Amino acid sequence: MSKIIDISQPVSPRAGAWPGDTPFSFEWKWSLDHGDSCNVSSVTASPHVGTHADAPLHFLADGASIAEVPLECYWGPCLVLDGPREGLVRPEHFDSVDFATTPRVLIRTHDQPADDPVGFPKVFVALSPEAAQALRDRGAQLVGLDTPSMDPVDSKELPAHKILASARVAILENLALSHVKPGAYELLALPLRWQGLDASPVRAALRSP
Repeated sequence: MSKIIDISQPVSPRAGAWPGDTPFSFEWKWSLDHGDSCNVSSVTASPHVGTHADAPLHFLADGASIAEVPLECYWGPCLVLDGPREGLVRPEHFDSVDFATTPRVLIRTHDQPADDPVGFPKVFVALSPEAAQALRDRGAQLVGLDTPSMDPVDSKELPAHKILASARVAILENLALSHVKPGAYELLALPLRWQGLDASPVRAALRSP
């Protein structure tokens, strides 16, 4: 029997939101403890908290919303790669990838477990524009990082995001990969069908061959 590996960050009020963005919080609207017939909660959060899929609308005024992205990108063969622990991902990190057979790549950039993430990192690994260009040119369908963004924290132009979007390369961010060995897997990370929104949380998982 194949093994299912959860690669989603747990989401709680301790999870870090992008500075100025809406952190995760919840409250009970109905509660069994208070005599109600069931428990019903209400959640407030940015869709970019925790493991999520970006839509082109996130960074392009006329981009597709998350409800309009093709689901095929988020389900199928993928390769988990060991990436740099600092700086930027470069094109040479993909030299061994056969995108014809594994068109989805997930890049592991740190060894810190994501069991209980606290706060927002001050610095993290992102894609260089050249790496984004290489992914586009080599036929990638999806790229995922275990960091909050494809672009560096101080980027205003978001070149990597835009280069990927120009070829409809799907984006996953804030993955949990510290416990995953590099190699080939099957990825399943479907976004919610949220109409008109710029991103969606996903419950991302890998299945070993």
